[in-house]
Amino acid sequence: MKKHILLTGTAGFIGSNFVPYFLEKYPNYHLVNLDLLTYAGDEANLKECENNPRYTFIKGDICDRTLIQEIFEKYDIEGVIHFAAESHVDNSIKNPGVFIETNVNGTYTLVDVAKNYWMEKPFVYHDRYKNCRFHHISTDEVYGTLSDDPKELFTEETPYAPNSPYSASKASSDMIVRSYHHTFGLNTIITNCSNNYGPKQHDEKLIPTIIRKALANEPIPIYGDGKNIRDWLYVQDHCRGIDIAYHDGEAGETYNIGGRNERDNLYIVNTICEILDEKVPNEKSYKEIITFVEDRAGHDRRYAIDATKIENELGWKAQENFESGILKTIEWYLEKYEY
Repeated sequence: MKKHILLTGTAGFIGSNFVPYFLEKYPNYHLVNLDLLTYAGDEANLKECENNPRYTFIKGDICDRTLIQEIFEKYDIEGVIHFAAESHVDNSIKNPGVFIETNVNGTYTLVDVAKNYWMEKPFVYHDRYKNCRFHHISTDEVYGTLSDDPKELFTEETPYAPNSPYSASKASSDMIVRSYHHTFGLNTIITNCSNNYGPKQHDEKLIPTIIRKALANEPIPIYGDGKNIRDWLYVQDHCRGIDIAYHDGEAGETYNIGGRNERDNLYIVNTICEILDEKVPNEKSYKEIITFVEDRAGHDRRYAIDATKIENELGWKAQENFESGILKTIEWYLEKYEY
C-alpha cells in the first residue's frame, strides 16, 4: 500500500536532489511535490522524475490554505517534508516582506492544515494517522554568528539570534513548528543544516557564481575580506540526514546536520580556481580575476555546526569532505555548461 508524502519546494536545490534519492530508496512512497516555481525553483531540476508514476508535481503556493487542504484530502497525505522557503540573504535584505510571507505564513498554513487533518484534538491523532510526521527543514543561520574560536559550535541548545530578515523568518518558522508539537502534540521534527553545495544549486549562490564567473573569464566577486567561515555540507549528505531524521528522529526534537567542513570564502574560491586551472586551463590562473567587493549588510562572520547529536543518536555522518565534494560539484557544473 502506497504512502503519500507531501514535499514542498523540491524543485529547488536541496529538494531536487532529495526527490530522486527518496523515490529510489522507498518504492512504497508516492511523493507529491508542491512548488510555486519562483526564481529558485525549476521543473527541469526534476526531469528524471517527471515520468515516475510515484511522483506528482503541483504548481502552487504554500500560503494557499484551500489548495493545501485539497492536496491533503485528494492524496490522503500521511507525512510532510517541508523544504519550501525564500532562502537568499541578499534578496531578504532587498525585499524582506516576501520572506515573512513565505517562510512564516506559509509554514504556519502547512503545519496547521496537517494538524487539523491528522488530529482529532490536541494530543489525540485519528487512528489511521498515528504515525504521521511533519518535518521542517531549517538553517544554522537562525543561531546568528560565532566567534573565531574553533571550539565554539552551534548545538541544538544554542539560543536563536538571527541577524538577517531571512534568518529571522526561518527562526520564526522553527518556533511555529515547535509550538505545534508542545501545544497540540503534533509529531514534528526540525533539522537545521549548514551551508549546502553540490549539483543543481541556483546560479546566484557562492560556489556556482565562482564557477560560472571563472568560466566566463569575468571578475569573481568575493564579499569583504573573504574570511567569512562556513561549515560546508555536500547536498547528498544532507539528503541522507533528512531521511534518517524523518524516519528515526524522536518527535519534537531538533537535529543539526553539519559537514564538519569549516572553510573560509578565500579557501573556497582558491580551491575552485586551482581545480579549474587543471581541468579548463586558461592563459592565466583563474585566481587573477578574484575581485573583492563591498561586504554584505549584516554579514555573519562564522557558522559551524556540532552534528554530535544526529551522529550519536541516529547514526548519520557526512560521507564527503569539502575536497571530495567540490570535485563532484565542479564536474557537474562543467557538464552543465558543456565544458
